[in-house]
Amino acid sequence: QVQLVESGGGLVQAGGSLRLSCAASGRTFGIRDMGWFRQAPGKEREFVVSIRWSGDATYATESVKGRFTASIVNAKNTVYLQMNSLKLEDTAVYYCAARLSRASISESRFYDYWGQGTQVTVSS
Repeated sequence: QVQLVESGGGLVQAGGSLRLSCAASGRTFGIRDMGWFRQAPGKEREFVVSIRWSGDATYATESVKGRFTASIVNAKNTVYLQMNSLKLEDTAVYYCAARLSRASISESRFYDYWGQGTQVTVSS
């Protein structure tokens, strides 16, 4: 089992920045990738960015490229999501997730463990 705990959400003005953290514990040695997803009210959960547990590969959805960056500190078993130039449409609950398999990296159904989520609200 893997446990994931997110932190760092909050209220920020448009154009501002936030950094989310996701601390992993348990059987982390089996993790292949970590992903960040988000879900806005009334919308489906969507993929945001992923990072290989080893830190050598990242992938981001088009809407956040150039603004959001994932990183990992393996010594701390912690993944970060740095969010810059935030927009109103970035408002959502953000979830981190751990994936053990090699399946599609952007599909939530292939992630095995999920955190509880952290709210990010961008105001005008």
